[in-house]
Amino acid sequence: MAFGAFNHHRNPGPMADINVTPMVDVMLVLLVIFILAAPMFTGSVQLELPKAQAPATPTAPAATVTLSIDGKGKIFWNNDLVAPDALTARLVEASRLDPQPELQLRADKDTRYEVVAQVMAAAQSNGLTKLGFVTDPKEKK
Repeated sequence: MAFGAFNHHRNPGPMADINVTPMVDVMLVLLVIFILAAPMFTGSVQLELPKAQAPATPTAPAATVTLSIDGKGKIFWNNDLVAPDALTARLVEASRLDPQPELQLRADKDTRYEVVAQVMAAAQSNGLTKLGFVTDPKEKK
């Protein structure tokens, strides 16, 4: 970057070079500002939360009902064989309990999906809202 020459016989004309010194100064100032401000953004808000004096409410463990379906489509209520019409009556009784029991559905891998869907629909239509599927964990190889 030549700002001038020692030859005074030349006609002085406009300088065609870009002066980047002010731009570098601005960039360095911004860099310092960001370096100083970055730790402020990672901090969390310090709060002093109020203390509660209320004791924890004891919750009774919800009863669970295990519905098992074997590969042939037979339904078991807590390991007792149940006829399809008696299943509806038991589901209605269970839906009236307070708190409602959780229905744990265990189905054999050879069970037809139709039977599982019918049991789920019967539970829902009779007012049971808590339904869970029980599976065995995958064996490690």
